[in-house]
Amino acid sequence: MPQYQAPLTDMQFLLHDWLKLDQHYDKLGLGDFDQELVNEILSQGAKFAEQVIAPLNREGDEQSCKLANGKVTTPDGFSEAYQEYIANGWNAMLGSADYDGQELPYSMAVPVHEMLNAANISWRLISMLTESAVLAVNKHGSQTLKETYLRQLISGEWTGTMCLTEPHAGTDLSLLSTKAEPQDDGSYAITGSKIFISGGDQDWTDNVLHLVLARLPDARPGVRGISLFLVPKVMVNADGSLGETNTLSVGSLEKKMGIKACPTCVMNFDQAKGFIVGEPHKGLACMFTMMNDARFQVGLQGLGISEAAFQGALAYARERLQSRAPQGVQNPDGKADPIMAQPDVRKMLLTQKALTEGCRALSLLYATQMDIEKSSDDENAKHSAAAVLAFLTPIAKGFMTDVGLEVSNLGVQVFGGHGFIREWGMEQLVRDSRITMLYEGTNGIQAADLVGRKLSRDNGDMLNATVAVFESLVGDIEDATSKEQAGQILKEWHELSLQLKQQSSIDLAGAAYDYMHYSAYSLIGVLWLSMADSANRVDNELVKAGKASTCAFYIKRLLPRKDGFQFNLLENANDLVDVADSLFDYQA
Repeated sequence: MPQYQAPLTDMQFLLHDWLKLDQHYDKLGLGDFDQELVNEILSQGAKFAEQVIAPLNREGDEQSCKLANGKVTTPDGFSEAYQEYIANGWNAMLGSADYDGQELPYSMAVPVHEMLNAANISWRLISMLTESAVLAVNKHGSQTLKETYLRQLISGEWTGTMCLTEPHAGTDLSLLSTKAEPQDDGSYAITGSKIFISGGDQDWTDNVLHLVLARLPDARPGVRGISLFLVPKVMVNADGSLGETNTLSVGSLEKKMGIKACPTCVMNFDQAKGFIVGEPHKGLACMFTMMNDARFQVGLQGLGISEAAFQGALAYARERLQSRAPQGVQNPDGKADPIMAQPDVRKMLLTQKALTEGCRALSLLYATQMDIEKSSDDENAKHSAAAVLAFLTPIAKGFMTDVGLEVSNLGVQVFGGHGFIREWGMEQLVRDSRITMLYEGTNGIQAADLVGRKLSRDNGDMLNATVAVFESLVGDIEDATSKEQAGQILKEWHELSLQLKQQSSIDLAGAAYDYMHYSAYSLIGVLWLSMADSANRVDNELVKAGKASTCAFYIKRLLPRKDGFQFNLLENANDLVDVADSLFDYQA
């Protein structure tokens, strides 16, 4: 499989021609950020992704991580690549300038994050969670915690983790039992075990900062009795130097289907010293600051894998000679034609391309809303952007990771038998992609959140704000036919969303996954019509023709998928809940 190449042309088109970043930044008072700077960041990010971490991907999968004498080691080259990453300031892109961060707009950083995920998802995962930890500490931590830990988190000198899951409590955090006992010095003694902790330990940094959910002695049952604590691997002295090792340890490394080069740890806390983040018993709200960011970042993992799979499949389809094309000889000097000439193979490649580029557009639209929420001086605009982000987060996480698996599976299919062989790398993408549909809340949980909270609460503010953003895109379409088509797609989706809000909670639960996919296919249909219209006004003929043909493919062959999901949406859930449990048990 060929080495990954960052899709810079598509990214630059989306950022400059479609989203018009210069105007976006000027409106937010971010005039120092311009097209030249964006392109330089993208170029340097591509260089790092392509030349430094992509070459480590396959060997990292082969080597996996090791645990010996309580210490974790990652595959060859991983630590060195991380040192280069933080030395060049990549980890600090989004961090607060008060703690030596660069405070770049999200719309600059998100394309780089996609590149990192496409190049090496296992390597990216640790720095991804560190960035999410920065958000939680910066928003909810005391000034003392910020001064002690935030600068090193932002720089990447130390990494961060998210410690939620326990062996007996997965998504249902109300069942967690890790204890936090107050100490005379204002700290807390944390005792319990957490599983599935990505980056729980590694050989990259001298310290790891664990954000741990636990219960105080006076905590009420349920999620309202949970508090959040920062628990360092190594204690920090008053002068900022590292002190004694905390009483926590790695119990084991998980043996996994994929992302084998990322250390996924069982973490044991034995009266480890920790410090509360935010208010007592309100830890889940603090953790959601970190979790929501991580959910979008996991969506970017699905997007990155999609791009890598498409590139591999496209290169193979162009080179693999087999049979003659049904439309006539394409390679007269050879004994066979490239399989790319076969209609079924072209359909698979176009499906990969249309889904990948559609999801990229969604991710960058999402990033501009993050910019508005963070930087706008208009409180109404900030509120609306936050509402849009809340609504789109489960779609971005759920749909983009489902797409990652579909596109990587199609990649294996294009390769045929060679796709099943490890040396080509395509089967690794399938294995690596599978976890993205599970962690940070399974995609079924994302769908339930979409219909149970985002669609139905706050008097429809989140839905209405999202509709407004997409209506603006439709309004900017110049081609009359495309404008009408995009407007009709959006109108149908909005009306059905309003109708769905009236369903019972059981029926909503039954319709959740269908609604998530129906929404994604509809909204990405609007994005494709908008992108193709913008591309029609650029000088690059390849971009112009490519967007037009891929949009036509999406509208004709992928958008109709929404109709199948729509069919199920307004049905009641009786056929799902009334089936007796005993009927699942039978013998042939």
